[in-house]
Amino acid sequence: MSDATSSSEERARIDGKSTSLFDFYGKPKFLKVLPLSLQHLLAMIAGVITPPIIVAGVVGASVEEKLLLIQIAVLASGVCTVFHLYGVWKFGARLPAIFGVGFAYVPTLVAVGAQYGIEGILGAQLIGGMTMVVVGYFIQYIRHLFPPVVAGTVVLVIGLSLYDIAIRYMAGSGNVNAANFGDPINWIVAVVTLLTVLIAAQFGKGVIKLSAIIVGIVVGYLLSLSLGLVSFDNVANASWVAVPKLMPFEMEFHTAAIASMVVICVINSVQTIGDLSATTVGGMNRELKTKELTGGLLGNGLTTTVSSFFGALPTSTSTFSQNVGIVAMTKVISRYVLALAGIFMILAGLSPKFGAMITTIPYPVLGGATITVFGMITMTGIQLLVKDEMSARNMTIVGLSLALSLGIAAEPSAIEQFPAVLRDLIGGAPIVVAAITAFTLNIVLPKKSLSDEAKEREKIANEDKDTKDEANNQGNNLSQRSVHAE
Repeated sequence: MSDATSSSEERARIDGKSTSLFDFYGKPKFLKVLPLSLQHLLAMIAGVITPPIIVAGVVGASVEEKLLLIQIAVLASGVCTVFHLYGVWKFGARLPAIFGVGFAYVPTLVAVGAQYGIEGILGAQLIGGMTMVVVGYFIQYIRHLFPPVVAGTVVLVIGLSLYDIAIRYMAGSGNVNAANFGDPINWIVAVVTLLTVLIAAQFGKGVIKLSAIIVGIVVGYLLSLSLGLVSFDNVANASWVAVPKLMPFEMEFHTAAIASMVVICVINSVQTIGDLSATTVGGMNRELKTKELTGGLLGNGLTTTVSSFFGALPTSTSTFSQNVGIVAMTKVISRYVLALAGIFMILAGLSPKFGAMITTIPYPVLGGATITVFGMITMTGIQLLVKDEMSARNMTIVGLSLALSLGIAAEPSAIEQFPAVLRDLIGGAPIVVAAITAFTLNIVLPKKSLSDEAKEREKIANEDKDTKDEANNQGNNLSQRSVHAE
């Protein structure tokens, strides 16, 4: 890009007249924005509705309560996303990222809900959200404790830990015990969707190229319709309009529940650092600014706190790593694109019928469309890692974090004897183990650069040489004495 072109675009941005998809403040035309927004919407919808469905089953919620939890989760995700895109005072990341009800909390929510019900969850969530606000305020003073080697490790594990979800979706369901799980017809739909995404992304031009995922979803959806894999039962039964109410559930405060929620909220804050870093590195080709990180964590804590009063579960950006991957893959960072997706979520939250329509997309279509995105998240993590020197120290941090987190995730029975709270905390998601391990090792291990390690090896080599020379000299002296004695 020429200096003249760059200056012209910068003037347009400052004047508020930029129409670029690749400018955060750009205001592209609606027809350009629409398919890209729908792409984000379809990528996030499964992650939004899954946590309330799981929690509803654990707490024994009625059908009405289950629908309410899903509705308010969708609405909260839309509001949260728009809030973070534009921000209020010091609150809000002001980055091209999707925020909403977080899947990373599910293991803890399940543990708390099984013992204390939805009332115990919301009470603990209120305190956990306040804790996140405190973390957000002090993060500017401890930011140095989360260098690229730590944030990159977390993002890398996020990407790697999502692969099994994509494969389960491609096989037909998030539940491996589902009746049609693994049916070849599911794989046919998933592979057709995946191939469509690849063809559109690699051979398409303009909007088609940037909207590769939604193109794949449309093709996969039409194929699913022809095969009879789409059900509209939920759409027919859903009402047109439903307005959320304040305090639909009571709150209860239990020490064990609060402790669990506070821990997972702090861990999620570390994960948010990784996701926001992945957004700026992958989509904007720069490091995350402290102001953006602070605003993101403060806003996340605020929305989590407020959500508890309406029955919405904790919010974060971690569930929507697939959206981070879309930003990294397309480089489309205009907040208008993501804001429109957020507005669609708000409409879906106010109109359960609209939301039910979105949920008719079969799992194989979602899996085939998003598996490439999960791969992009992994590569973004690697991009972050190589921003630090790959010294023996840093490779130890990354390698050990990966080994422990993915190893425990692969063999959860290894921690079966741990206390239930601890088992649910570290066994539910490898990201938690990776974050704790990388953070701790980065503090404990001595700081050594590649040059320091090279000097250390040179010193050891010189010591070995001196020892060898001394041994040779001693040998020569002994030989000379022997000659003289003779």
